[in-house]
Amino acid sequence: MVERPSQHPGTSTLRATAHPLRLRILSLLTGAAMSAAEVARELGISHANASYHLRQLHDADLIVVEGEERIRGGVAKRYRYRTDHPEPPADQEQLPLDVRAMSDEMLRRLEDREPEGALFTDAELWVEPEVWDRVRSLVQQASYLLHDSARRPRSAGTIRTSLTVAAFRMGPDDAPEDHR
Repeated sequence: MVERPSQHPGTSTLRATAHPLRLRILSLLTGAAMSAAEVARELGISHANASYHLRQLHDADLIVVEGEERIRGGVAKRYRYRTDHPEPPADQEQLPLDVRAMSDEMLRRLEDREPEGALFTDAELWVEPEVWDRVRSLVQQASYLLHDSARRPRSAGTIRTSLTVAAFRMGPDDAPEDHR
């Protein structure tokens, strides 16, 4: 195996998530453990394509093998999204690719949205640090609630939802006083 000394922890995670299809797979595997064949059927892709992307996610330690089952003389692994891992450090070169993948995925999801009840916000604001800390905590709680409540696709009594969040503290504004 070739060692990659310039790659720091978190880089493989970001590279794995910088693909819209892998983001969809992670969403599927949040609600239930699924095999490559099940992922392929749900997303309308080939089994080989699903297997490839599952390997990439597994290699990046984003999903785990939750179990195996015998199918027609073979063994099918069932994968599940790891919601217990810490956030990777921001790789400044890879982060724009990750954001682009999220943007592409959000555009795909917008095509399937139901207009009633949708929430959209975009803001670059100046607020007190305590307000920012509270907003960040509330958004994080909402994300955890959705992830913890996720079920197998199309389960009885469920609705399909989407949540894409990019919330971060901005750097200082270095604009001269007369431009404000």
